Amino acid sequence: MTPHRPTEITRSTLAVLCICLLIATCLWILRPFLFSLTWAVMIVIATWPLILKIEQVCWRKRWIAVLIMSLALLLLLVLPLSFAILTILDSTGELIGLLEKLKTVKAGDPPAWFDNIPFYADNLHQLWQQFVVISPQELSAKLTPYARTVLTWFIAQVGNIGLLVVQFLLMIVLSAVLYAKGEQAANLVCNFARRLAGDRGIEAALLSAAAIRSVAIGIVGTAIIQSSLGGLGLVVAGVPAATLLIAIMMLLCIAQIGPGLVLFPAVIWLYWSGESTWATILLVWSVFVTISDNFLRPFLIKMGANLPILLIIVGVIGGLVAFGIIGLFIGPVMLAVTYTLLLAWIGGAEERDADMNESGTPTDCLVQDKP
Repeated sequence: MTPHRPTEITRSTLAVLCICLLIATCLWILRPFLFSLTWAVMIVIATWPLILKIEQVCWRKRWIAVLIMSLALLLLLVLPLSFAILTILDSTGELIGLLEKLKTVKAGDPPAWFDNIPFYADNLHQLWQQFVVISPQELSAKLTPYARTVLTWFIAQVGNIGLLVVQFLLMIVLSAVLYAKGEQAANLVCNFARRLAGDRGIEAALLSAAAIRSVAIGIVGTAIIQSSLGGLGLVVAGVPAATLLIAIMMLLCIAQIGPGLVLFPAVIWLYWSGESTWATILLVWSVFVTISDNFLRPFLIKMGANLPILLIIVGVIGGLVAFGIIGLFIGPVMLAVTYTLLLAWIGGAEERDADMNESGTPTDCLVQDKP
């Protein structure tokens, strides 16, 4: 074998460095758009079968289907977020006014509904006794600064939230482009995967799409079902501002926090208002809705891709911790691709061993006859 000449080694090293520099420069240029582009890719992959069905209904006009999906994304993402921001801003003044009214509140006997709380009635009575020792003026003086701090922080975050709205709008635009040119983008990805790893690369690309779709179905589907069931309980129980609470539950469920942060405070509010019967009914319903994701999510995820459910769940939780909300999709996809490539590598080794065994060659490299 002829050894590599120093000039060839230098040339190869410089070529690799130039390629790395080009990749880093492109990522740096695209950095402001990476958030929107990543979300757009995830959404388009997850909803691609839906847009194909819409296209068939709309006389096979792709532009009509793209327009419908873009408007749907606008209604589902940007408008609810803007509505939630405006509602919270309008409610902050009422919160401070409520804290100011605490100066005129006279502490009395503990509420009767404390006795209806199982296991915690004694603890609630003790907390109430500690609460009544503080005068209303002192309580208001302690709570009002915190409320003003929260209000100041929220107003400071409005600029960031406005930037988030802009990112969502950009995401919708990029999604529309991908919807319109989906086949070309898919072919480009498949050709790149084939160039990297042959047929295994195409298999990994297709599995990535299936993993994204299954996670989207599992997470978003579970969030829709949980928030709908929780909202039904809030409406039936007569909890005010149910629409806003349903929107908050939807966001919490997508973030894997669950609807409990909305439902259980609503139960406490009903007990405080003297609606013990409705509070107890809502408490039982809230427990059912909160734990329903334990069987809803695995079932829905399994419908999208034939992958081990433990791998998907670990990818969802680990991705959320590592990358934030977008990690809900990145985590399972990375684990699914790695898992598939590992199985393909092991399967390829088993096929080679089988071929060697058929040809009469020993399969165990540790047991060989010495010449």
